[in-house]
Amino acid sequence: MQRISRPRRISVLDGQDLKKAMIAGAAWLEERRESINALNVFPVPDGDTGSNMSATMQAAIRGIIDSQERAAGVIAARIAHDALLGARGNSGVILSQVLRGLAQGLEKKQTFTSLDLANALMEASRLASRAVIKPVEGTILTVVRDCAEAALASAQRGDDLVTLMHEVVTAARQSVARTPELLPILKQAGVVDAGGQGLCVILEGIWHALRGEGREARPFSSAATSEATLRRGRVNVEEEQYGYEVVFLLRGENLDVERIRQAIIDMGGVSTVVAGDEKLLKVHTHTQWPGKILDYGVSLGSLLDINIENLQEQSLAYAAESRAEHEQAAGRGQDAAAASQAPAPSAPIATVAVVSGSGFEKVYCGLGVSAIVPGGQTMNPSIEELLAAVNSVEAEQVIILPNNSNVILSAQQIPRLTSKQVEVIPTETLPQGIAALMSFNYSADLATNVQSMSAAARRIQTAEITTAVRAVQIDGLRVREGDIIGLINGNLAVAGSSLDGVIHDLLQRMHVERYELLTIYYGEGTSETHAQETAARIKQTYSHLEVEVVDGGQPYYTYIFSVE
Repeated sequence: MQRISRPRRISVLDGQDLKKAMIAGAAWLEERRESINALNVFPVPDGDTGSNMSATMQAAIRGIIDSQERAAGVIAARIAHDALLGARGNSGVILSQVLRGLAQGLEKKQTFTSLDLANALMEASRLASRAVIKPVEGTILTVVRDCAEAALASAQRGDDLVTLMHEVVTAARQSVARTPELLPILKQAGVVDAGGQGLCVILEGIWHALRGEGREARPFSSAATSEATLRRGRVNVEEEQYGYEVVFLLRGENLDVERIRQAIIDMGGVSTVVAGDEKLLKVHTHTQWPGKILDYGVSLGSLLDINIENLQEQSLAYAAESRAEHEQAAGRGQDAAAASQAPAPSAPIATVAVVSGSGFEKVYCGLGVSAIVPGGQTMNPSIEELLAAVNSVEAEQVIILPNNSNVILSAQQIPRLTSKQVEVIPTETLPQGIAALMSFNYSADLATNVQSMSAAARRIQTAEITTAVRAVQIDGLRVREGDIIGLINGNLAVAGSSLDGVIHDLLQRMHVERYELLTIYYGEGTSETHAQETAARIKQTYSHLEVEVVDGGQPYYTYIFSVE
């Protein structure tokens, strides 16, 4: 006679149960990371919500993996602490606040019941909303609130913890499905909110774990920043082992992003990122065997823009460069970039900037930045990395330039984590950060510098040019997969099949005739010759403009323009 299994009922959980549930949630999220990354509103090839939330969860569980602590409050507190330090991007910071609320709700508790968990989720919702200056409906904040309300209703009915989590997951799924109705831009783009979906996935993993269906998971390897990895003018993230950095474009047919990413990981690829669509992928990985990775790529299609860097030699070069750096601030542009100088250690105010691209790094060093944190789209730095950079500089007053809208919230957490006086200038682009840094006055006080640097950043308009990874129609603009697209100050503005045509339309939309200086930063896959030819054509149309060409080295974006 076949035994009928009854639904599992759990009335009380302790710290070890919480640990297993969180590990399962993190594993569930990591498996679905790329699908969440794909939920970008704009069809740009650098969606990173899934990566940021997964990295935050992996940081959250790393400290409890081997813990035998049975007190739920102690485990929750450790999770919250490590999640905050490991938080990446806006979604990661909000997730860390959810976990912080959970910890506050379970504080000093050995075990917890359904009502305890429901109250903790209500606190999580409150703290998550408080973390955002202007909360918006149709985001992860809405999903957190709907989940908390469902949990409270379930607990008040007397449901056990397994039933309560089922109700929470159901509410999360329904809430995520409603996000396009609450936030019109999601409906236009044909996606749900990525942060909300990420939270839903975590909750699903926890629910399955409580049902006895969870899985154990060790945290994936992630570069960690410490004092030893910092140098003036750079925060260098070391790999677990030296090897080669391999970057290339893969052109083919019916390319499977998930399968290719996993295959490269299985071949020993570390810090592997595969992004794009079924016809064109950008691959980045670190490996001891570059030939194996390239052979695999060739078996799938044709390889373009192959770049291989020896990380061992690069690390030694960085160390030599660090010893050779001197202390005078240089002028603007490529001459300044070549100087790679840093301000005097005794400067009363230091500057820390988040920078992506080897060319941009040189520009920032040439302008006298005190420390650089590598990062940008698809690689938002963690709060811990930002904090380490702030603590590495000798000055007691520090100005942070996040240079990315998805890093600002992380940067804003730093002032309460250090004894130093820290100000954040909310720069959203690298050119804005350059303008701010050029306005830095070594003889002025902190308040004066913040005011002048903020004003300088606001005067900059930034445009970015990349390739659309999917078809979409937003605000009447129809984009086809593979189109060249242009964004102005982060908003999708133009699309077309011709790069020159998109540049022409983009400059018109920016009203470039009103400005005096246009700087063209060309990306890692673009040659200086092409950039100079582009500059010459622009100069023919806008003869009044002073046009400068600078090697930015940025990934994903063919060009970044700034006008002032």
